[in-house]
Amino acid sequence: MSSLIECQDLWKVYRAGDIDVQALRAVTLTILRGEMIAIMGASGSGKSTLMNILGCLDAPTKGSYRLDGVEVSVLGQDALADIRNQQIGFVFQNFNLIPRTNALENVQLPLFYRGLSLKEQRGRAADALARVGLAERAGHHPAQLSGGQQQRVAIARALVAAPSILLADEPTGNLDTDSSRDIMGILQTLNQQDGITIILVTHETDIARYASRHLLMKDGQIVRDERRTPRLLNEPVVT
Repeated sequence: MSSLIECQDLWKVYRAGDIDVQALRAVTLTILRGEMIAIMGASGSGKSTLMNILGCLDAPTKGSYRLDGVEVSVLGQDALADIRNQQIGFVFQNFNLIPRTNALENVQLPLFYRGLSLKEQRGRAADALARVGLAERAGHHPAQLSGGQQQRVAIARALVAAPSILLADEPTGNLDTDSSRDIMGILQTLNQQDGITIILVTHETDIARYASRHLLMKDGQIVRDERRTPRLLNEPVVT
């Protein structure tokens, strides 16, 4: 597999009053195309800051970040927005669905900015919902869906633009055990069958086991980087 992400000596420093807070400290990391990675660590360890930089939602204070051969750490906001829209899908703990629109319309939203016809937008959104097993729920609003179903809609929304990378920030944090297993099964299938690179932030060891590579962060640094045999799709989550 070829390199998709290359980070070299990344720093992120925030100013809090008179104090500089080092959220990331000299992080060097290579992620191969098609990997599924779990980033773990305690609150304040830097894992969410790293994910925000990898997702082009934030910029490092210094250091190099190359995405698919492009140095993105020096790009302007418009160029970063283009990368987010075309190459990266996001899944968050709180789903971030629009309450007054149905599942199909929520999934369709990222395509609105691509200038596609309404027919093509709806067709691609319907296909994405079908991939996560929610074709029959296309007309339902978020309040009519369970937490697990809402997260499936969020995954479909992340997939509809055909990203090469999917960033999932605590995607099972608000879900019960069965729903968590379903969501991780979907993510693992997207990785293994579709070749999508998946970067998962989680504090749950059992959820991290679905990934084949584990990064542990502490005090803004990667203190452990190891490869593991991932949990099988039909293997139960231990509670």
